[in-house]
Amino acid sequence: MVEKSKKEEKKPEPTVDGFKLSGKLVGNMKELAGTLRTISFLEVAQEKEAVNAAYVESRDIKKDPYLFSILKITKDSIDVIYSIPPGIGPRKRRLDIIRYLLNILSVIEPIFKVDNKIVYQLMENSVKDVSDSVSLDYSKLYTEYDTLKKEVRDLRLRVSRFREENEALRNKNYELKSKNDEAILQLRKLETLSDSALKAKLQEWISEHNGEIDVTEFAKMYKVPDKKVEDALNDLVSSGYLSVIG
Repeated sequence: MVEKSKKEEKKPEPTVDGFKLSGKLVGNMKELAGTLRTISFLEVAQEKEAVNAAYVESRDIKKDPYLFSILKITKDSIDVIYSIPPGIGPRKRRLDIIRYLLNILSVIEPIFKVDNKIVYQLMENSVKDVSDSVSLDYSKLYTEYDTLKKEVRDLRLRVSRFREENEALRNKNYELKSKNDEAILQLRKLETLSDSALKAKLQEWISEHNGEIDVTEFAKMYKVPDKKVEDALNDLVSSGYLSVIG
């Protein structure tokens, strides 16, 4: 619990800003304070020549006001002081305060009057600030979006090109494999002796080995089955090309 409290105490402090409006008190301070007290969320304190109205929207861990605004109303002016937390833009916060102030002015209008021209000018400046901010943010956002859009388009083109190249390589690989398989078959045919060639090799072998032959050794050397060698020898004997001695 102690660690959590320490962490919460590190919450960034809000900044404070404000502005002033000129006006005219047409009633009296007591009447003004009484009217403001009818607004439930306001904390009202009357002085001899002023009335203070505080609106505390939130407090920090120490119960001190964090998000707040204070109106100090004298006989000829209204001072507006308000906090700006780190998570809220100053321009937006100012516009929210002005909207809140207009509601308060509508309540106290019979007692304290403000020149409408001043209110309009305040509203115009605040709206312009927010509009400029939004336009700037939108412009920046659109630029980033446009850049990302181009990158996505380029990536799609690259992917499409890679797919085409991959398909071409796949076809080329298939073609090479077919040629390789064909070459292997031809090689195997060349490696396999025909019957006539086998018989010629048998006669040559027997002649070079003093009339003797080791069937297993011969078959291994010429890569033919033992049975095929034996059949070829029988054919040579039966045809009279070889004779069995002993």
